[in-house]
Amino acid sequence: MDLVRLQNSLDNISFAVLFCTMLIYWVGAAFPRIPYLSVLGSTGMAIANLCIATLLGARWLEAGYFPISNLYESLFFLTWGLTTIHLIAENMSGSRLVGIFTSPVAMGISAFAALTLPSNMQISEPLVPALKSNWLMMHVSVMMLSYATLMVGSLLAIAFLIITSGQKVELSGSSFGTRAYRNNHFVKHSQNLQLQTEVGHLNEMNNNHEPFPLSTNNGHSKTAVLEMTQVTQTVEAETTLSPERLNIAQTLDNISYRIIGLGFPLLTIGIIAGAVWANEAWGSYWSWDPKETWALITWLVFAAYLHARITRGWQGRKPAILAATGFAVVWVCYLGVNLLGKGLHSYGWFF
Repeated sequence: MDLVRLQNSLDNISFAVLFCTMLIYWVGAAFPRIPYLSVLGSTGMAIANLCIATLLGARWLEAGYFPISNLYESLFFLTWGLTTIHLIAENMSGSRLVGIFTSPVAMGISAFAALTLPSNMQISEPLVPALKSNWLMMHVSVMMLSYATLMVGSLLAIAFLIITSGQKVELSGSSFGTRAYRNNHFVKHSQNLQLQTEVGHLNEMNNNHEPFPLSTNNGHSKTAVLEMTQVTQTVEAETTLSPERLNIAQTLDNISYRIIGLGFPLLTIGIIAGAVWANEAWGSYWSWDPKETWALITWLVFAAYLHARITRGWQGRKPAILAATGFAVVWVCYLGVNLLGKGLHSYGWFF
Protein backbone atom coordinates (compact mmCIF):
# COMPACT_ATOMS: atom_id res chain seq x y z
CA MET A 1 0.00 0.00 0.00
CA ASP A 2 2.90 2.34 0.75
CA LEU A 3 4.28 1.66 -2.72
CA VAL A 4 0.93 2.58 -4.27
CA ARG A 5 0.86 5.91 -2.43
CA LEU A 6 4.46 6.52 -3.44
CA GLN A 7 3.58 5.91 -7.08
CA ASN A 8 0.60 8.25 -6.94
CA SER A 9 2.79 10.96 -5.44
CA LEU A 10 5.67 10.46 -7.87
CA ASP A 11 3.57 10.66 -11.04
CA ASN A 12 2.03 13.95 -9.88
CA ILE A 13 5.41 15.30 -8.77
CA SER A 14 7.01 14.42 -12.09
CA PHE A 15 4.20 16.16 -13.96
CA ALA A 16 4.52 19.29 -11.79
CA VAL A 17 8.31 19.38 -12.20
CA LEU A 18 8.08 18.97 -15.96
CA PHE A 19 5.44 21.71 -16.16
CA CYS A 20 7.67 24.13 -14.22
CA THR A 21 10.66 23.07 -16.31
CA MET A 22 8.77 23.82 -19.50
CA LEU A 23 7.94 27.31 -18.23
CA ILE A 24 11.60 27.86 -17.31
CA TYR A 25 12.75 26.95 -20.80
CA TRP A 26 10.12 29.15 -22.42
CA VAL A 27 10.91 32.14 -20.19
CA GLY A 28 14.58 31.60 -20.96
CA ALA A 29 13.82 31.71 -24.67
CA ALA A 30 11.84 34.95 -24.29
CA PHE A 31 14.40 36.57 -21.96
CA PRO A 32 17.78 35.01 -22.77
CA ARG A 33 19.71 37.43 -20.54
CA ILE A 34 18.19 36.09 -17.32
CA PRO A 35 20.98 34.07 -15.64
CA TYR A 36 20.82 30.45 -14.47
CA LEU A 37 17.61 29.58 -16.35
CA SER A 38 19.42 27.04 -18.51
CA VAL A 39 20.87 25.36 -15.41
CA LEU A 40 17.45 25.35 -13.74
CA GLY A 41 15.89 23.76 -16.83
CA SER A 42 18.48 20.98 -16.94
CA THR A 43 18.07 20.43 -13.19
CA GLY A 44 14.30 20.17 -13.56
CA MET A 45 14.62 17.55 -16.29
CA ALA A 46 17.08 15.59 -14.17
CA ILE A 47 14.72 15.70 -11.15
CA ALA A 48 11.78 14.54 -13.28
CA ASN A 49 13.94 11.76 -14.70
CA LEU A 50 14.83 10.61 -11.19
CA CYS A 51 11.19 10.75 -10.00
CA ILE A 52 10.02 8.65 -12.93
CA ALA A 53 12.84 6.14 -12.46
CA THR A 54 11.79 5.79 -8.81
CA LEU A 55 8.15 5.40 -9.86
CA LEU A 56 9.02 2.61 -12.30
CA GLY A 57 11.25 0.95 -9.70
CA ALA A 58 8.43 0.98 -7.16
CA ARG A 59 6.03 -0.63 -9.63
CA TRP A 60 8.68 -3.23 -10.44
CA LEU A 61 8.93 -4.13 -6.77
CA GLU A 62 5.16 -4.19 -6.35
CA ALA A 63 4.29 -6.27 -9.43
CA GLY A 64 7.41 -8.41 -9.70
CA TYR A 65 7.99 -7.76 -13.42
CA PHE A 66 9.52 -5.02 -15.51
CA PRO A 67 6.95 -2.16 -15.56
CA ILE A 68 6.13 -1.80 -19.26
CA SER A 69 3.12 -4.10 -19.53
CA ASN A 70 0.32 -1.51 -19.85
CA LEU A 71 -0.22 1.96 -21.30
CA TYR A 72 0.35 3.81 -18.02
CA GLU A 73 3.72 2.18 -17.46
CA SER A 74 4.85 2.53 -21.06
CA LEU A 75 3.94 6.24 -21.11
CA PHE A 76 6.07 6.92 -18.06
CA PHE A 77 8.87 4.76 -19.42
CA LEU A 78 8.68 6.82 -22.62
CA THR A 79 8.85 10.02 -20.57
CA TRP A 80 11.86 8.69 -18.71
CA GLY A 81 13.52 7.91 -22.03
CA LEU A 82 12.71 11.39 -23.37
CA THR A 83 14.21 13.13 -20.35
CA THR A 84 17.30 10.91 -20.52
CA ILE A 85 17.91 11.57 -24.22
CA HIS A 86 17.13 15.25 -23.65
CA LEU A 87 19.94 15.51 -21.10
CA ILE A 88 22.32 13.81 -23.52
CA ALA A 89 21.31 16.05 -26.44
CA GLU A 90 21.45 19.21 -24.34
CA ASN A 91 24.91 18.31 -23.10
CA MET A 92 26.06 17.67 -26.68
CA SER A 93 24.59 20.88 -28.09
CA GLY A 94 24.99 23.23 -25.13
CA SER A 95 21.77 24.96 -26.22
CA ARG A 96 18.59 25.58 -24.22
CA LEU A 97 16.61 25.28 -27.46
CA VAL A 98 16.54 21.52 -26.90
CA GLY A 99 14.42 21.93 -23.77
CA ILE A 100 12.05 24.39 -25.44
CA PHE A 101 10.83 21.55 -27.64
CA THR A 102 11.36 18.41 -25.55
CA SER A 103 9.97 19.64 -22.21
CA PRO A 104 6.38 20.25 -23.42
CA VAL A 105 6.29 16.81 -25.05
CA ALA A 106 7.56 15.12 -21.88
CA MET A 107 5.13 17.15 -19.77
CA GLY A 108 2.22 16.31 -22.06
CA ILE A 109 2.94 12.58 -21.91
CA SER A 110 3.18 12.56 -18.12
CA ALA A 111 -0.04 14.59 -17.87
CA PHE A 112 -1.83 12.15 -20.16
CA ALA A 113 -0.65 9.18 -18.10
CA ALA A 114 -1.29 10.65 -14.64
CA LEU A 115 -4.40 12.76 -15.22
CA THR A 116 -6.25 11.35 -18.24
CA LEU A 117 -5.99 7.57 -18.16
CA PRO A 118 -8.76 5.78 -16.22
CA SER A 119 -7.71 4.58 -12.79
CA ASN A 120 -8.21 0.94 -13.75
CA MET A 121 -5.50 1.36 -16.44
CA GLN A 122 -3.02 2.68 -13.88
CA ILE A 123 -3.12 -0.38 -11.64
CA SER A 124 -0.48 -3.12 -11.83
CA GLU A 125 -2.09 -6.41 -12.81
CA PRO A 126 -0.75 -9.95 -13.26
CA LEU A 127 0.76 -10.60 -16.67
CA VAL A 128 -1.19 -12.59 -19.23
CA PRO A 129 0.56 -15.85 -20.24
CA ALA A 130 1.86 -14.43 -23.55
CA LEU A 131 3.74 -11.68 -21.69
CA LYS A 132 5.42 -13.97 -19.16
CA SER A 133 8.69 -14.03 -21.00
CA ASN A 134 12.12 -12.47 -20.76
CA TRP A 135 11.43 -10.99 -24.18
CA LEU A 136 9.05 -8.51 -22.50
CA MET A 137 11.98 -6.53 -21.14
CA MET A 138 14.25 -7.11 -24.13
CA HIS A 139 11.75 -6.15 -26.83
CA VAL A 140 9.50 -3.52 -25.28
CA SER A 141 12.20 -1.60 -23.42
CA VAL A 142 14.37 -1.31 -26.53
CA MET A 143 11.40 -0.24 -28.65
CA MET A 144 10.40 2.42 -26.12
CA LEU A 145 13.95 3.74 -25.91
CA SER A 146 14.08 3.90 -29.70
CA TYR A 147 10.80 5.84 -29.77
CA ALA A 148 12.14 8.31 -27.19
CA THR A 149 15.42 8.76 -29.05
CA LEU A 150 13.79 9.21 -32.45
CA MET A 151 11.30 11.68 -30.96
CA VAL A 152 14.06 13.85 -29.52
CA GLY A 153 15.99 13.75 -32.80
CA SER A 154 12.84 14.67 -34.72
CA LEU A 155 12.03 17.50 -32.30
CA LEU A 156 15.49 18.95 -32.89
CA ALA A 157 14.82 18.74 -36.63
CA ILE A 158 11.55 20.63 -36.09
CA ALA A 159 13.48 23.23 -34.09
CA PHE A 160 15.90 23.54 -37.02
CA LEU A 161 13.00 24.10 -39.42
CA ILE A 162 11.61 26.87 -37.20
CA ILE A 163 15.02 28.55 -36.81
CA THR A 164 15.62 28.56 -40.56
CA SER A 165 12.04 29.30 -41.61
CA GLY A 166 11.98 31.33 -44.81
CA GLN A 167 15.74 31.01 -45.26
CA LYS A 168 17.92 28.94 -47.56
CA VAL A 169 21.06 27.95 -45.69
CA GLU A 170 24.21 26.08 -46.62
CA LEU A 171 25.56 23.88 -43.83
CA SER A 172 28.86 22.09 -43.60
CA GLY A 173 30.07 19.24 -41.42
CA SER A 174 26.63 18.02 -40.33
CA SER A 175 26.85 14.73 -42.19
CA PHE A 176 29.66 12.24 -42.08
CA GLY A 177 31.91 12.87 -45.05
CA THR A 178 30.59 11.30 -48.23
CA ARG A 179 32.14 11.55 -51.65
CA ALA A 180 28.95 12.92 -53.17
CA TYR A 181 28.71 15.62 -50.53
CA ARG A 182 32.39 16.60 -50.77
CA ASN A 183 32.23 16.82 -54.56
CA ASN A 184 29.01 18.83 -54.45
CA HIS A 185 30.45 21.13 -51.79
CA PHE A 186 33.64 21.64 -53.86
CA VAL A 187 31.64 22.48 -56.99
CA LYS A 188 29.45 24.97 -55.11
CA HIS A 189 32.54 26.54 -53.54
CA SER A 190 34.20 26.91 -56.94
CA GLN A 191 31.05 28.42 -58.44
CA ASN A 192 30.77 30.89 -55.56
CA LEU A 193 34.40 31.93 -56.03
CA GLN A 194 33.81 32.47 -59.74
CA LEU A 195 30.69 34.53 -59.08
CA GLN A 196 32.49 36.60 -56.46
CA THR A 197 35.34 37.27 -58.90
CA GLU A 198 32.99 38.38 -61.67
CA VAL A 199 30.91 40.55 -59.36
CA GLY A 200 34.04 42.10 -57.87
CA HIS A 201 35.23 42.97 -61.36
CA LEU A 202 31.91 44.59 -62.18
CA ASN A 203 31.93 46.57 -58.93
CA GLU A 204 35.47 47.79 -59.63
CA MET A 205 34.48 49.01 -63.10
CA ASN A 206 31.43 50.72 -61.64
CA ASN A 207 33.52 52.50 -58.98
CA ASN A 208 35.94 53.70 -61.65
CA HIS A 209 33.00 54.89 -63.77
CA GLU A 210 34.00 52.55 -66.58
CA PRO A 211 31.27 51.45 -68.98
CA PHE A 212 30.17 47.84 -68.92
CA PRO A 213 31.66 45.99 -71.87
CA LEU A 214 29.29 44.61 -74.41
CA SER A 215 31.25 41.38 -74.33
CA THR A 216 33.95 39.87 -72.16
CA ASN A 217 37.11 38.07 -73.13
CA ASN A 218 35.54 34.65 -72.65
CA GLY A 219 32.57 35.43 -74.87
CA HIS A 220 29.95 36.26 -72.24
CA SER A 221 27.56 39.01 -73.20
CA LYS A 222 26.72 41.96 -71.00
CA THR A 223 23.27 40.46 -70.42
CA ALA A 224 24.74 37.21 -69.14
CA VAL A 225 27.04 39.05 -66.73
CA LEU A 226 24.14 41.12 -65.41
CA GLU A 227 22.00 37.97 -64.96
CA MET A 228 24.87 36.35 -63.08
CA THR A 229 25.04 39.39 -60.81
CA GLN A 230 21.31 39.18 -60.14
CA VAL A 231 21.61 35.46 -59.30
CA THR A 232 24.42 36.22 -56.86
CA GLN A 233 22.37 38.92 -55.18
CA THR A 234 19.40 36.54 -54.92
CA VAL A 235 21.55 33.83 -53.28
CA GLU A 236 22.94 36.36 -50.83
CA ALA A 237 19.40 37.52 -50.00
CA GLU A 238 18.30 33.95 -49.33
CA THR A 239 21.12 33.26 -46.87
CA THR A 240 20.75 36.21 -44.53
CA LEU A 241 20.88 34.25 -41.26
CA SER A 242 23.01 35.97 -38.66
CA PRO A 243 26.24 34.13 -37.74
CA GLU A 244 24.86 33.29 -34.28
CA ARG A 245 21.60 31.94 -35.66
CA LEU A 246 23.43 30.02 -38.38
CA ASN A 247 25.64 28.44 -35.71
CA ILE A 248 22.56 27.39 -33.71
CA ALA A 249 20.97 25.92 -36.83
CA GLN A 250 24.18 24.03 -37.62
CA THR A 251 24.29 22.61 -34.09
CA LEU A 252 20.64 21.54 -34.13
CA ASP A 253 21.06 19.87 -37.52
CA ASN A 254 24.15 18.02 -36.36
CA ILE A 255 22.76 16.85 -33.00
CA SER A 256 19.44 15.82 -34.59
CA TYR A 257 21.32 13.69 -37.08
CA ARG A 258 23.41 12.02 -34.39
CA ILE A 259 20.46 11.36 -32.07
CA ILE A 260 18.44 9.80 -34.90
CA GLY A 261 21.54 7.79 -35.80
CA LEU A 262 21.42 6.40 -32.24
CA GLY A 263 17.68 5.70 -32.27
CA PHE A 264 17.59 3.84 -35.59
CA PRO A 265 19.76 0.87 -34.48
CA LEU A 266 17.66 0.62 -31.31
CA LEU A 267 14.51 0.47 -33.45
CA THR A 268 16.07 -2.22 -35.63
CA ILE A 269 17.09 -4.33 -32.63
CA GLY A 270 13.63 -3.89 -31.08
CA ILE A 271 11.85 -5.04 -34.24
CA ILE A 272 14.10 -8.10 -34.56
CA ALA A 273 13.58 -8.98 -30.90
CA GLY A 274 9.82 -8.61 -31.36
CA ALA A 275 9.86 -10.95 -34.37
CA VAL A 276 11.74 -13.60 -32.39
CA TRP A 277 9.33 -13.23 -29.47
CA ALA A 278 6.31 -13.44 -31.81
CA ASN A 279 7.63 -16.68 -33.27
CA GLU A 280 8.12 -18.07 -29.78
CA ALA A 281 4.65 -17.01 -28.60
CA TRP A 282 2.47 -17.34 -31.73
CA GLY A 283 4.54 -19.48 -34.11
CA SER A 284 5.12 -16.72 -36.69
CA TYR A 285 7.85 -14.09 -37.03
CA TRP A 286 5.62 -11.59 -38.82
CA SER A 287 1.83 -11.45 -39.04
CA TRP A 288 1.25 -7.94 -40.49
CA ASP A 289 -0.45 -6.84 -37.32
CA PRO A 290 -1.18 -3.05 -37.47
CA LYS A 291 1.55 -2.42 -34.90
CA GLU A 292 4.08 -4.43 -36.88
CA THR A 293 3.13 -2.67 -40.09
CA TRP A 294 3.57 0.80 -38.60
CA ALA A 295 6.84 -0.25 -36.97
CA LEU A 296 8.05 -1.17 -40.44
CA ILE A 297 6.83 2.18 -41.82
CA THR A 298 8.68 3.98 -39.01
CA TRP A 299 11.83 2.01 -39.82
CA LEU A 300 11.56 2.88 -43.52
CA VAL A 301 11.07 6.61 -42.84
CA PHE A 302 14.18 6.90 -40.69
CA ALA A 303 16.12 4.56 -42.97
CA ALA A 304 15.31 6.97 -45.81
CA TYR A 305 16.48 9.88 -43.63
CA LEU A 306 19.82 8.26 -42.85
CA HIS A 307 20.27 7.11 -46.43
CA ALA A 308 19.67 10.64 -47.69
CA ARG A 309 22.24 12.06 -45.28
CA ILE A 310 24.94 9.42 -45.47
CA THR A 311 24.75 8.37 -49.11
CA ARG A 312 23.21 11.37 -50.85
CA GLY A 313 24.82 14.00 -48.65
CA TRP A 314 21.56 15.81 -47.84
CA GLN A 315 21.73 18.51 -45.21
CA GLY A 316 19.51 21.30 -43.97
CA ARG A 317 15.79 21.60 -44.52
CA LYS A 318 15.07 18.60 -46.76
CA PRO A 319 16.20 15.89 -44.30
CA ALA A 320 14.72 17.93 -41.43
CA ILE A 321 11.31 17.78 -43.10
CA LEU A 322 11.71 14.00 -43.43
CA ALA A 323 12.64 13.74 -39.73
CA ALA A 324 9.65 15.90 -38.75
CA THR A 325 7.43 13.50 -40.68
CA GLY A 326 9.03 10.68 -38.72
CA PHE A 327 7.92 12.33 -35.47
CA ALA A 328 4.27 11.96 -36.51
CA VAL A 329 4.85 8.40 -37.74
CA VAL A 330 6.38 7.37 -34.40
CA TRP A 331 3.31 8.64 -32.57
CA VAL A 332 0.98 6.74 -34.89
CA CYS A 333 3.04 3.59 -34.41
CA TYR A 334 3.26 3.91 -30.64
CA LEU A 335 -0.09 5.34 -29.57
CA GLY A 336 -2.44 5.69 -32.53
CA VAL A 337 -2.41 2.04 -33.54
CA ASN A 338 -2.66 0.87 -29.93
CA LEU A 339 -5.70 2.98 -29.07
CA LEU A 340 -7.58 3.15 -32.37
CA GLY A 341 -6.60 -0.05 -34.12
CA LYS A 342 -7.45 -3.66 -33.49
CA GLY A 343 -4.68 -6.16 -33.26
CA LEU A 344 -2.40 -8.15 -31.03
CA HIS A 345 -0.86 -4.96 -29.58
CA SER A 346 -4.06 -2.98 -29.07
CA TYR A 347 -4.89 -1.65 -25.61
CA GLY A 348 -8.55 -1.54 -26.57
CA TRP A 349 -9.39 1.71 -24.77
CA PHE A 350 -11.48 3.35 -27.51
CA PHE A 351 -12.64 0.23 -29.34
